[in-house]
Amino acid sequence: MQTSYELVKNSIYFNNPDRLPLEFGSLGFSDTHYVNWNQKGTGDRNKRKTLDEWNCQWGRTEEKNMGQVIGHPLKEWDDLDSFQWPDPDNPSFYQGMEKRFAGSQDKYIKTGIFMLLFERMHALRGFENILTDLYLEQEKIVFLADRIVDYNIKIIRNISEKFPGEIHGFSFSDDWGTEESTFISKKMWDDFFKPRYNKIFEAAKEAGWDIWMHSCGKINNIIPSLIDIGCNVLNMQQPTTNGIKEVGEKFAGKICFSSLCDIQHTLPFKSDEAIKAEAKELLDKWATKKGGFILSDYGDGRAIGVRDNKKRVMFNAFRKYDRWKK
Repeated sequence: MQTSYELVKNSIYFNNPDRLPLEFGSLGFSDTHYVNWNQKGTGDRNKRKTLDEWNCQWGRTEEKNMGQVIGHPLKEWDDLDSFQWPDPDNPSFYQGMEKRFAGSQDKYIKTGIFMLLFERMHALRGFENILTDLYLEQEKIVFLADRIVDYNIKIIRNISEKFPGEIHGFSFSDDWGTEESTFISKKMWDDFFKPRYNKIFEAAKEAGWDIWMHSCGKINNIIPSLIDIGCNVLNMQQPTTNGIKEVGEKFAGKICFSSLCDIQHTLPFKSDEAIKAEAKELLDKWATKKGGFILSDYGDGRAIGVRDNKKRVMFNAFRKYDRWKK
């Protein structure tokens, strides 16, 4: 019987897991364990407004939720002169991390950075500003992106030096897609973002970590580039938007998918039978006989209007159609 670590690792590298690996904390099942550093992220969700370590202001409604950035500290480029950059060597970022390994025995252990590059850029500047900057403010946008990259690399190296050989994967979020395509052209993505992601990926690989990327929307046109620079696991939660058949035909066996039934079109609205059918289709088309799929939960079911009973229908369907169970 493979350990949880072995299950996840074997699925990522298409090396015959004993069963479908799970990241489904809401129902009490997970083969992975996350060890966070003290990144503020969105801040206290009980508060209407919070600041993260980059001084981006988050706002939320009365309903507890992640919120969104409503205050961009670099909305005007003139603000660069007075901006206080976060210090990746700040010792408070790493205090208490060792305690978060508790309960991780035999599991695949991850750490990560929330809002790695593109999301951090538009959190600082504003979304429309960033898209315009890529055309009109080349010198400034290069400075901003490279400063963020350097910060991320230093965070990775600090964590890996504190916990050498104890962490297995590096996860991050950068939403890149609309319902139809990426926000920018593939050429611009390859010219500007690909080499910068590559630098971050190389730092994580030097630490011995696999790369896990979450990205919403239809990002199909940049998946080949992500594979080129060593992304190991791609978390996509809108598989019908991506195209289950299209993604399977082009990328099954080339990268491991961390996914579930579509969180926008299927889970909130479709029947139990439709959910079961999509679970089977995803395993049939996105995985291979040797692995390549991890069932991942969308943690905030309330935010997408999905009760636990619907999640359980999906969970049981994936377990039923598990291609690898002995």
